[in-house]
Amino acid sequence: MKLWSGMLSGALNDKAEEFNASIKIDRRLVFDDIDGSIGHVEMLGSAGILAEEESAEIIRGLRQIKAKLIDGELTVDEEAEDVHSFVENELIQEIGDLGKKMHTARSRNDQVATDLKMYLRRESGEIEELLKDYIEALLTLAEDNLDTIMPGYTHLQAAQPVTFAHHLTAYAMMALRDLSRLGDYKKRINELPLGACALAGTTYPIDREQVKDLLGFDAVMENSMDAVSDRDYVLELQSVLSLIAVHLSRFSEELIIWSSQPYGFVGIDDMFSTGSSIMPQKKNPDMAELIRSKAARLIGNMTQSFVMVKGLPLAYSKDLQEDKASVFDSVDTVKICLEVMTGQIETLKVHAEKMLKACKEGYLNATDIADYLVNKGVAFRDAHHIAAKLVKTAMDAGKTLEALSLETYKKESDKFEDDIYRAIDLKTIVAKRTSRGGPAKEEVQRQIAYVKDAISDD
Repeated sequence: MKLWSGMLSGALNDKAEEFNASIKIDRRLVFDDIDGSIGHVEMLGSAGILAEEESAEIIRGLRQIKAKLIDGELTVDEEAEDVHSFVENELIQEIGDLGKKMHTARSRNDQVATDLKMYLRRESGEIEELLKDYIEALLTLAEDNLDTIMPGYTHLQAAQPVTFAHHLTAYAMMALRDLSRLGDYKKRINELPLGACALAGTTYPIDREQVKDLLGFDAVMENSMDAVSDRDYVLELQSVLSLIAVHLSRFSEELIIWSSQPYGFVGIDDMFSTGSSIMPQKKNPDMAELIRSKAARLIGNMTQSFVMVKGLPLAYSKDLQEDKASVFDSVDTVKICLEVMTGQIETLKVHAEKMLKACKEGYLNATDIADYLVNKGVAFRDAHHIAAKLVKTAMDAGKTLEALSLETYKKESDKFEDDIYRAIDLKTIVAKRTSRGGPAKEEVQRQIAYVKDAISDD
């Protein structure tokens, strides 16, 4: 029997029944629905709305249903309209008509909002832990590559030398912001909707503060209409997860580029690669490519959520049933992307010699020629022009800047001395970049320590 069937006559059209049902999506809320109901019923008993023995018996029945689900003795019935109907119908079968009293002073409107908040609160905690694992993998690889010099790029053109550790730590900083955003999100999600009922509260003497404490919320929502119509916590999580996915996508793009034959900077382990059905020599970075594409999926989910809510009047509308499929998909997708990316990082092979070769062949020490001249009293714009001419000379001769003779340097400026070769040595260049945030070894170590401290404080 439908929970709402008292006034309506006749059955729903078969297609309307299928269209209206949400059980295949919201079934994953079953334990949150049971736990939320236990907190609600305990309050009903404490407030005298139910007799204490009635409250105790209903709670016993709910716990029995939960135990059966955990043991596999019971499965969620997908013929039910939604997860709330399933739990209530099972409770009535378990303890009889007393189960019909469970829903006193409650609506499915505040019930589903509570269930969803509890679920997303828990899932965001799991995503936090996966983010920490990802960050730790980045930092471990960075610590192993503090002296690995590689090209830094702008416009995807080789620009200046950095270290692989410096590059990896940049992604750790992005993930640290993601972690911070999740922490902020968990503060805002943790307000209890239950007790708002359909939209106008209730005449029963409920104690929302007690339910708040029983269910681990920090506060109760202050307006009953807001409580049942609010989906900010879905929109905000979709935004945070989309940003996590974008950061993973950017790193995936670099892994794809770096592992290609023209670069050869890294090798993705066979466990995270596939082959070709026709070309035997191929090793494809499919996992990185999939992570890159999943970011688009999450952005699509986020867009769906925002568009769904943007035109809704207060308070509850059936449209809000559509809040779950996309956010559940986003949660699942981010979790597996983080797990796969962490595995790729932990097994990544780094080809330091190819990175160093690319630095030399890319004339990444040209800026340091200009800096050298500035330190000798030459105006920067003139120094920049001289350095550019020397790069062209080296390119035309098929040489690196280190291989040009001192005579060649002196043709462009009499300020050049033998010390130019130390000034443009790639190791020297990186070591001198000691400004805060730079690639010098000691500075990258400080950045790594900063991230580690931030994770431990969290």
